[in-house]
Amino acid sequence: MDVQSQEAIKRLADQHGKDKLLVLLGSPDAESAEIAAETVVLGDPSYAGPLAGAQLGLVVHHIMDPEIRQQVPPEIWEEQIGVMADVLNAGALTAAVAAMRARAGGA
Repeated sequence: MDVQSQEAIKRLADQHGKDKLLVLLGSPDAESAEIAAETVVLGDPSYAGPLAGAQLGLVVHHIMDPEIRQQVPPEIWEEQIGVMADVLNAGALTAAVAAMRARAGGA
């Protein structure tokens, strides 16, 4: 997760409160999804960005999570995600992010 995204998330968490945010990831592989989820839950693991040491404990999901997909109108899903849903390993992506939520106690 880049520095600008970390700054925006930190600003929004400060402005609106952690309980009012949900982070929705679109990472293409399980490793990057897990790192991004860790960043918004436990803090930047590289200790290089604005979220270094910031345990925000935000709720985080991957766009491929069936719980999220159910909330997206089918025409929007097809237009915005469509082909990617066919080529990405949705199970691995959602499992990586769910594991981070579980680690944080927010499964």
